[in-house]
Amino acid sequence: MKLKYLLATSVVGLTAAAAAAPAYAQSTGSVDFDDDSVIIVTGNRSTDVAGVDIPDSPKAKVQIDSELIGRQAPGQTINDTLNLVPGVSFQNDDPFGSLGGTFSIRGFSSDRISQTFDGVPLNDSGNYALYTNQMLDPEIIEYATVTLGSTDVDSPTAAAAGGTINIRSKNPDEEFGVMASMTYGNIIARGSSFERPMYRAFGKIETGELTSGGLRAYVTASKTQNDSVFSNYGGVDKQQYNAKLFQPIGTNGDFISIAGHYNENRNNFNGSPAFFGGVPGYSIQDPEDRFYNLYDGTPCTLVAGTNGVKDRYNSCGTPFERRYNPSNTGNIRGSSRFSITDSLTLTVDPSYQYVKANGGGTSIGYEGLSQDGFTGGEYVTDVRNPQRSTRSTQYYYFGGVDLNGDGDTLDYVTISSPSQTVTNRYGVIANLIYDITEGQRVRIAYTFDRARHRQTGTAGALAFNGEPLDVFAINDPLLDANGVAPQKRNRKSFATLNQVSAEYRGEFGGLVATLGLRAPFFTRDLDQYCVTTDGEGNVNCINGDADIAAYVAANTDTVAPTSAKFKYDKLLPNVGLTYNLTPAFSVFGSYAQNLSVPGTDALYGALYTGVAPIPETSDSFDAGVRYQTGTVQAQLSGWFNQYQNRLRAAYDEATQTTSYVNLGKVEKYGVDGSIAFQPIRALSLYVWGSYLVSDIKNDVLAGSVCDPDDVTDGFCYNQGGAGYYTTEGNREAGAPEYTAGARAQGNLGPVELGFQVKRTGQRWLNDINTVALPAYTTADADVRVNLGYFEENLDKAYFQVNFTNIFDEVYVGGTRGYDIATTGDYVNIGPPRAFTASLIWGF
Repeated sequence: MKLKYLLATSVVGLTAAAAAAPAYAQSTGSVDFDDDSVIIVTGNRSTDVAGVDIPDSPKAKVQIDSELIGRQAPGQTINDTLNLVPGVSFQNDDPFGSLGGTFSIRGFSSDRISQTFDGVPLNDSGNYALYTNQMLDPEIIEYATVTLGSTDVDSPTAAAAGGTINIRSKNPDEEFGVMASMTYGNIIARGSSFERPMYRAFGKIETGELTSGGLRAYVTASKTQNDSVFSNYGGVDKQQYNAKLFQPIGTNGDFISIAGHYNENRNNFNGSPAFFGGVPGYSIQDPEDRFYNLYDGTPCTLVAGTNGVKDRYNSCGTPFERRYNPSNTGNIRGSSRFSITDSLTLTVDPSYQYVKANGGGTSIGYEGLSQDGFTGGEYVTDVRNPQRSTRSTQYYYFGGVDLNGDGDTLDYVTISSPSQTVTNRYGVIANLIYDITEGQRVRIAYTFDRARHRQTGTAGALAFNGEPLDVFAINDPLLDANGVAPQKRNRKSFATLNQVSAEYRGEFGGLVATLGLRAPFFTRDLDQYCVTTDGEGNVNCINGDADIAAYVAANTDTVAPTSAKFKYDKLLPNVGLTYNLTPAFSVFGSYAQNLSVPGTDALYGALYTGVAPIPETSDSFDAGVRYQTGTVQAQLSGWFNQYQNRLRAAYDEATQTTSYVNLGKVEKYGVDGSIAFQPIRALSLYVWGSYLVSDIKNDVLAGSVCDPDDVTDGFCYNQGGAGYYTTEGNREAGAPEYTAGARAQGNLGPVELGFQVKRTGQRWLNDINTVALPAYTTADADVRVNLGYFEENLDKAYFQVNFTNIFDEVYVGGTRGYDIATTGDYVNIGPPRAFTASLIWGF
């Protein structure tokens, strides 16, 4: 039987389970199961040093607490703050955290990392992409824990093989309170002749205890606006709302919590010029090269139609920077804990998510029929178009609709054509935990996650200045002569995970052992409503059943609209050991098998080939040492991962499509380490670093034959009737060879100073390792003045200034969109030097 104590005030760093020791798992059940302190508290207890916790776990984990999160720039995405964790590499797309970025842990991209928010999975249900600009406001994040390896046994994921990030929101306070934050920011970069102002406001109201039973809640709201950082067009308009209701039950830590979250982003793409030439022939060389004007003559106007003339279109509204990336995301999440007996505990965490988003973009609409006499969307070479008579292009055909209002139906017109996604997702994680005897515990868990993923590509009208009339074209789509909306894609999928798992945890003196087994049963039900034209999953969306049949009959190398179901399941064992050599010094080790199920894009391509992609499997090993006292938190770990059918995904945010390459057998291994040290109360130091080796074991199939230019360049060869890329012995693209960083924080009376620096090693743009992205170094600083030092009534007020990239390093940021043999493509520019100044006030 566990001994349980109650203290008076809320715990820093605890989850909704109100567990005593800092909780490092994602679900309430995992929190409760991993709690070896056998103390349930609602009292003030913190084990971090300099805002960093090293959990005493068989897996390598690092936790960043609210104290350190609050030192970063207000409004910054939590993924940028996690750059302070060894093995983590994040390239932000802007200084203020509202445009997203590229993320990896131990060289695994975000589609192989499970990120959760109070147990709710944040990865896209279709391609597992992670949208880091849609994260929870940092003011209400209690902590974020990075697991540098496999997942918890009840994790709601079908793809995470490279680690997990668990974000926990704070619980409501027991006393009434108000907090407000006002922020102004701007860039102060070399070579910029533009101002890039940023404004943000945040507010939170805590109700305190509303009833004698302890019911309490909070509500928050924030608003962020800023101009585009690199170009002279566009910007960010973001708003977010949160609420949480917490009801303790009894005196033993039981509770029910319900929370809601809504985030709305309206932003333009920005800062992605071609790195090695390409349109518009831009290359990052000097600081001033990062800032540019649009090349379409903005402001501009669309072509005005003339009756009786086949009007041509122009480029007004088509530049990448004029594309909107709108998103509406929200969730409702619950968590609960019930003590059925002194030895038996039930936890239940249900959730619902909604996503409505697209990647913007334009296409060409023709007011008449296609060349083959149909309406709908086709990717073809339209020889009738004098502007692109020899070039394949995405067209929308309307069969006799006057799109530009000139009284005829003869014209080619520029139209809005975003790739739209709407997701409705339901989930629940339930754990039944039984304490056999003191120090001996078992649990069984059930995880359910079902997402309806509706993807369309309807078109919308543009205003005369090239702006979309509605950033969500799906709200008011253009219709053909029969009242049907032409589309460039039209499909629906259901991703369903049913998972059962079991885990045992036993304490044997200084040894703690865990044995677990995870059994995921994953299905994808696919409905493709368009005609599939190749094994990459490309489609032509012909309108009308009769016309679809005629099109397929005339194009025998296509596949008619169809449905399919794909099933994946596997037993995944995991074992972990922790041994305490002394109260401060311990060793740990773990082994886990992982499964990564192919995403929807690869499976839609299988409708054409008839061959389902093979899932990725891996074996992960971790071992290390820890040293933990009240002034030191230190950890050093070595790890090894071996993969079969390594699926490397390249996600193109612009088109919202994912391409996959099977790299075959891949081995990864490396070391991670960190030390947080607080020698005196007024000074804290934190140092971290990692080193990574990635080894592709085989040359990768390039197709039936290599491109002759690739053979000439020496990275592809033909053998036995097939072409092969020369990847054997190479590193995987995008993974830095090493990372190293340090942070120091000092308190000088009312003034608190922080400085952090990080070096990110060389990355490869491609898997053939012909284009290297140079190593770079960034440094940030924060200054806080506590106003309570001067006036007692202002004890919760302070003024904070943050500087990011203070040396204005010019570097390549994210590398989304690369493929195995890319030698020149679009990348993101690293954010320039910037600052924010914030006044935070509360009572």
